[in-house]
Amino acid sequence: MLSAPAAMAADLALVGAKVYPAPDAVPLDDATVLVHDGRIAMIGPRGGIAVPAGARVVDARGQVATAGFWNSHVHLLAPPYHPAGPAAPAAVLSSALRAQFTRWGFTTLFDIGSLPGDVRGLRARIRSGEVVGPRLLTVDMPFFPEHGTPIYVRELWRQTGAPSAEVASPAQGSARAVAQLDAGADGVKLFSGAIVGGAQGVLPMPVEVGRAIVEAAHARGKPAFAHPSDAAGIASALDSGVDVLAHTAPEAGDWSPEFVARLRSAHVALVPTLTLFESEVRRNGMPAPEIARFVGHAQQQLAAAAAGGVDVLFGTDAGYIQIFDTHREYQLMAAAGLDWRQILASLTTTPVEHFGDSAREGRLAPGMAADIVLLGSDPAASPDAFADVRMTIRAGEVIYGGEAD
Repeated sequence: MLSAPAAMAADLALVGAKVYPAPDAVPLDDATVLVHDGRIAMIGPRGGIAVPAGARVVDARGQVATAGFWNSHVHLLAPPYHPAGPAAPAAVLSSALRAQFTRWGFTTLFDIGSLPGDVRGLRARIRSGEVVGPRLLTVDMPFFPEHGTPIYVRELWRQTGAPSAEVASPAQGSARAVAQLDAGADGVKLFSGAIVGGAQGVLPMPVEVGRAIVEAAHARGKPAFAHPSDAAGIASALDSGVDVLAHTAPEAGDWSPEFVARLRSAHVALVPTLTLFESEVRRNGMPAPEIARFVGHAQQQLAAAAAGGVDVLFGTDAGYIQIFDTHREYQLMAAAGLDWRQILASLTTTPVEHFGDSAREGRLAPGMAADIVLLGSDPAASPDAFADVRMTIRAGEVIYGGEAD
């Protein structure tokens, strides 16, 4: 680790950074990270690593390097992502991805509900090099219960002419899940509690339908997400066997230790999406004390889950809400009691354990994928530092912050 072979042609050298190799690892002060062929070649003290001739050198003194961030709950629904096939200009897509996601350090996005085929098409263009952006995972089109298209997406479905996402039977749910997964989807997303409005309010997914969808995903080694909304939606999700609750559920009130123990025993992870709830109730004109109470329930659920050993995945619901700045989500997570190491885990090692390859990504070490974020300040001092992104590197390629060299 302390010297570089003269023949090594490293692609990139980050010099002088404080490095957090993983949430549970000892930091490396004043370190150099060498990247070659999309992977981390060497990492160690700045004075002990010779930077090979021809490497692109980034002066990272005063900055902090971590593994690339995952956003495990986004929606690539709005223009320019629909349609994202040949009709959408590559420059427009690259610019949107940069402003909305890579600007905030995301090297991987999990789209958990979009219009059929859009994200798979965009992913192909990123893989080809035509569009510059993060790695994309997608569930493709979500699954709504019969008569359960959520009130807030009905107009979108009408305008785009997308096929109905409702499923009326276990056979129908299983068949569509198989079709989407075989076409390249990376998981499934069921609305175990669909917000339909009116007297019904929230319509739960019948458990037999949800279970058929989940079993189709599990048969292919893919995860199942659930949008729960309320207590009945949570019950439907857990009885269906899902892997991830895509939101906290403030309407359900505080979570007890016994409920959290059930989540943990079922190996169900949680995506908090706290900014979503705060922004939605503000938009709807809820009085300040009620906002604090409502968001407080979501924070209590997050705190209880984290304290009880439930895996927490960072996610924003960006794309449904048009809030891409991540400052507030980190602030709300910290206010719920999560420390910087827990937040870093939710961005790196935990999603990799659920959706990626922990032997090859999620940490900074020789041989690992060169998915790296450079921060302008230290998250150990303030959670806002996670949003102070100076450079985002995906597989050794700088996809945001080229002016930093």
